[in-house]
Amino acid sequence: MTQLYPHIPTRRAFGLGMRQPHYPAFLDGSVDVDFVEVISENFMVDGGRPLDVLTRVRAQYPVALHGVSMSIGSADGLDADYLKRLRALADRIEPMWISDHLSWIGIEGFNSHDLLPIPYTDEALDLVCANIGTAQDALGRAILLENPSSYVEFADADYGEWDFIAEMSRRTGCYLLLDVNNVFVSAANHGFDPIRYLDAIPADRVRQVHLAGHSEGRDGLLIDTHDHPVPGGVWNLYRAAIERLGDVATMIERDDDIPALEVLLDELDMARRIASPELREAA
Repeated sequence: MTQLYPHIPTRRAFGLGMRQPHYPAFLDGSVDVDFVEVISENFMVDGGRPLDVLTRVRAQYPVALHGVSMSIGSADGLDADYLKRLRALADRIEPMWISDHLSWIGIEGFNSHDLLPIPYTDEALDLVCANIGTAQDALGRAILLENPSSYVEFADADYGEWDFIAEMSRRTGCYLLLDVNNVFVSAANHGFDPIRYLDAIPADRVRQVHLAGHSEGRDGLLIDTHDHPVPGGVWNLYRAAIERLGDVATMIERDDDIPALEVLLDELDMARRIASPELREAA
């Protein structure tokens, strides 16, 4: 496979998702993080306060752009205007990288505002790889794709999720964002061994890790809600992941019931202790 875009190096770094209640602290540069991650769509505008905030924060910290609407699994193909606006934002912000989800969000112009599951079939793999190629050409760089949280399985699947993701990355040259909470949630919901998942993911393609909490629904189903602290089981899986991945960027996600910034920074310190060899003994 020919590498079409500049290599994204591995980097041990620790960051937070920047959410509106914490804007003032990020704007004055007082938050002890190596980078921030923002939801791309919140800043894909021509001007105004959101873009001003991000531009000022970018002067203080490296920024990763994380999207929720690329719809990389869409049978309709990708929205050219969306990619154009994302490229304009990236050209302005010069992010560490651009990431999105292995999912689709709608059909024929209808937006479900949810990350919908992809069947792990040969046909879907061809489609996803073609869409990744379109995205990477439009953006002028390789992207990162995040593994989903899963609540259903498809009877006619040709691949396990981990094998689908590995082949997707091999074919397209895209990188991976490994969401450890999503692996934990999907493993609990479907009864597979999360370590098997970690072992199958191509470690050399992973550039970022997400950590988050989840909720428990009916019949014990785990739901990736991002409204709780990172639980013990996810921390344990993170330890196992870091042993395989080495130096990658790690970020804490919190999207609802957002606590004081200090609470999230305490969680981030836990990630530092686990991932940093010089601090690991204290974790």
